[in-house]
Amino acid sequence: MLIPALLAAAASLVVGDAHSTTEQARPETHAAQAGSREPDPRLAWWSNARFGMFIHFGLYSTLEGKWGDSDRHAEWIRTTAKIPREQYQQLLPRFNPVKFDAKAIARAAKDAGMGYICITSKHHEGFALFDSKVTDWDVMSTPYGKDLLKDLAQACRDEGLRMCWYYSIMDWHHPDYLPRRDWESWPAEGADFDRYVAFMKEQLRELLTGYGPIGILWFDGQWEHNWNDRRGRELYDYVRGLQPDIIVNSRVGRAGGDYGLDRASGMLGDYATPEQVIPDMVIRDLPWETCMTMNDRWGYNAVDDNFKSAKELVRKLADIAGKGGNFLLNVGPKGDGSIPDRSVELLAEIGAWMRVRGESIRGTLPGPFDATPWGACTMRRLENDVTQLYLHVFEWPEDGAVRVPGLLNEVIAARVLGGEEVSSWERADGGDLVIRASPGSADPLLTVLVVDVAGEPDVSTPPVIAADAPIFVGAADVSFASTQSGVSIHYTLDGTDPAATSPSAATIRLESTTTISARSFRGDRPVSPVARRTFVESTPLPPRAISHGLDVRYEYFEGEFKSVRELVDAVPVAKGVCTGLDLSRRGRDLNFALRFRGTFDAPVDGVYRFSVGSDDGSMLLVGGHVVVDNDKPHSYVERRGVIALAKGVHEFELAFFENSGGFALKADVEGPGMARRPLCDGK
Repeated sequence: MLIPALLAAAASLVVGDAHSTTEQARPETHAAQAGSREPDPRLAWWSNARFGMFIHFGLYSTLEGKWGDSDRHAEWIRTTAKIPREQYQQLLPRFNPVKFDAKAIARAAKDAGMGYICITSKHHEGFALFDSKVTDWDVMSTPYGKDLLKDLAQACRDEGLRMCWYYSIMDWHHPDYLPRRDWESWPAEGADFDRYVAFMKEQLRELLTGYGPIGILWFDGQWEHNWNDRRGRELYDYVRGLQPDIIVNSRVGRAGGDYGLDRASGMLGDYATPEQVIPDMVIRDLPWETCMTMNDRWGYNAVDDNFKSAKELVRKLADIAGKGGNFLLNVGPKGDGSIPDRSVELLAEIGAWMRVRGESIRGTLPGPFDATPWGACTMRRLENDVTQLYLHVFEWPEDGAVRVPGLLNEVIAARVLGGEEVSSWERADGGDLVIRASPGSADPLLTVLVVDVAGEPDVSTPPVIAADAPIFVGAADVSFASTQSGVSIHYTLDGTDPAATSPSAATIRLESTTTISARSFRGDRPVSPVARRTFVESTPLPPRAISHGLDVRYEYFEGEFKSVRELVDAVPVAKGVCTGLDLSRRGRDLNFALRFRGTFDAPVDGVYRFSVGSDDGSMLLVGGHVVVDNDKPHSYVERRGVIALAKGVHEFELAFFENSGGFALKADVEGPGMARRPLCDGK
C-alpha cells in the first residue's frame, strides 16, 4: 500500500537516492537566462510603468467589514459571514458612493508615480460597478445610479494613465455559477455553468467595447474545480479578440506554481500574479506583478489600521523593480466612495519620493546582480555604451561607504540621486567596488546611488552547469554556460578549484558519479566564483512482474486532511476500479482525499521525469520511491521529480487531498525518446 511506503520512503526526497529525486519548479534566475526570449511589445508600457494602483470596491464596502458581532470581514464578507443571497441583495439600496471622486483618485495615482489603475469591475459577490445590460445586479440598480467605471476611465485618460479591469471568474450571485458555497441552502438544480460562461463573456464584451482601450484584464477566482485551462485558453482568446493589445494575467487559467511563476507547469496569460509576497529571486524572463494591500485587507474595513509605513512600501517597490516585477498597490474605498485618509497620506509620501527618485523605478530593467547585501538594484542602458545602475540602499551605512561585490566594469561617474556627487569610489582588496558618499546623504525613506559604468554590466557570476537531470543511467552529457561575455569556462572533476590550466569545454560526458567544479576566466584571470554540481549514476529500478492494464485502483476518503500522510490511519469510504485519475469518484467537493494505484510501462532503460499538479496536496511514488512530493495545502502547484527505471512495467501510487477552494489533479511523464504525456488516461 502507498501509506506505509510514504513513511518508509521519506528519505528518498533528498538528492542522492539511488533511483529518484524530487525537483522543485522555480523560475529561472540571472545565471540561467542566456537564451531568454524577447519581451512581448504589448507589455512594454506596463513594464515601463512598474507601479500601479489596485482598487477593491463593491457592495461589501458599505458594510465596512462588520456583520453581526464580528468586525473582521472585508470583500469576502458574503461568504466569511455566511450571508444568504436574499439578505445580501438588500444591500443594493445602501450603495450610494457620492464621494467617489474619479478625478481625485486618478490624480492621486499619477502623483504617486503610478502608471495605471486596476479596479474591481466585478468581485466575487457578482455585483458590477458598471452599467451591465445582462443583469440588474449592478450599480444602475442602486441609489447611485451611474456607471462608476465610465468616470474613472475618462479620468485615467485625462491623467495619462492606463485603465485596467479586475474581473472575477467566480460569482456568488449568478444562478448558473457552480459550485455553490458549502454553507448555502440555495439549490443548484437547473444551474448550467456553460450558460454562466456565456453571461461572463457578454459582460467582458461590455467592458471591452464601451470604455475605450483597456490596458489589462486582471482575472481572479479561477481556482474552483469547474474552471480549467481549456476554459482559460478560450477566455484569453476571446478578450484578445475584442482588444488585441490587451494584457491578461495568469489567473485566466489554473496553473502557475509557486508565486504563480511557473510557465513550464502550464501557466496561461501574459504575466504572473504573486499576491502579498515578493519572490526571493531575480526573475528576468517572465513578466510578473506583486499585488499587495496597504494594510491587512483588500476591501475597506473600518477597524483595520495596520498600515504599512511609506518607508516599507517604497522599499517593497524598489525590491520588486530590482527583481524584474511590477507593484500593484491596493486602496479600498469606504462605502461612500472616499479613499481612507491614511491611504491618501501614504500615496502622497510615496509620490514625494518618486518625484525625485522615480527614474530609478520607471522604465528600468532589473539590475545585473542575483542578490545584493544592501538592498536592490535596477538599471537602464544609455547611449555611448554606458549602463546606469541604481543602487537602492535600504540601510545607509554610518560611514557612507557602500560596497558593491562582483561588479567588474569601469566606473565613469557616481552620485546620490537627488543629492550630491559621491566623494570617491575605489576597488577594495578582493576587487569589490566601494562607493563613498556623505553620511548625511541618506533619504528617510530610501537612498539611491546612481553609478554609470562602461559597457554592458559585467558581474562576477558562477557559471551554469546543466544536464537533463541530476541522476543518469549509463552516461550523461553536461554543458557549461555563463552570462558573462568573453570568458572561457574551465572545470575539474576531482573536487579542486579550477585554474586557467584546467580543461575547458562546452560539453562533457560523464560515465560515473562525479562532482564537477567550474569557473570562468579571462585569460589567466578568474572572473567568477566556483560553481559545483554533483551528478549521480543511478541503477535503474527493476520492473515488477505485474500489470493492471488500463485500470487504476482507487480508494476514497473523507476528512479535513492537511497531508496525504494523514491517510495512514484513515479508513476509505469507498474503493474500486476506474480508468485514469478519475476525480468523479469523490463524494463531495471539499475535505476529501483519493489514492490511486496503477502501472506505467517504461519503454527503455533510462531516467524518467514525472510531473504532478494538484490543488491541494499530492505525492507520487514509483516502485515505492517518492518521486514527487507536493504534499501541503495550496492552490494549483506543479512539482516534478526524476527516477531511473529499467525497461518494463512499474507500479505507481498517487495520493491527493483537497481542503476547500477548488480541486485539481494532473500527472504527466516523459522519458528517453518519449514526449510528455499523461501518466494514465484521466477523465
